Amino acid sequence: MAPATPSTHSAISLNINGEKRTLSVDHRTTLLDALRERLDMTGTKKGCDQGQCGACTVLLDGRRVVSCLQLAVAAEGREITTIEGMAAGDQLHPVQQAFLDLDGYQCGYCTPGQICSAIAVIEEHAAGWPSAVTDDVRPEAAPPPLSADEIRERMSGNLCRCGAYVSIVEAVARGAAETQAMTSADLPQTEEAAA
Repeated sequence: MAPATPSTHSAISLNINGEKRTLSVDHRTTLLDALRERLDMTGTKKGCDQGQCGACTVLLDGRRVVSCLQLAVAAEGREITTIEGMAAGDQLHPVQQAFLDLDGYQCGYCTPGQICSAIAVIEEHAAGWPSAVTDDVRPEAAPPPLSADEIRERMSGNLCRCGAYVSIVEAVARGAAETQAMTSADLPQTEEAAA
């Protein structure tokens, strides 16, 4: 008797934007295809399908990934945040609002990936992660200012075929400032700071 052929499909449960979604997928299905083709979440865009353009960027446990290179089965049990999960109801995320206000898009195709990447960039910078253009990379050094050069380097994995880079850099800078202001407002003030 021949041994049983192992199944090439699995039922998986994905936690997307705080909601559990269960589906059966071929083991070779990318997270991008699971989102777009199986779950009708079309905010995440398919660009090059080779991990080079960043159009399909989503957050996986808070870190940015190109979903065209991430297998859906490997994302099971992890927190997936797509562009659809960035706003809080009708209130846009500060980065989304900055892209809208500063026209950080033209055709808009790359914009969801740009925004997901920008949100991760802001968090990486705040955590002190250096980039290739960071002058002082010592762990004890404070994060450098989020300059235009820092933003361009950190966002370099996201391409915009329309060339809206000037506005994208401005939108990321404004989004970072708004995010920092919101974070600072949420921190409890010490008695000395309140006086």
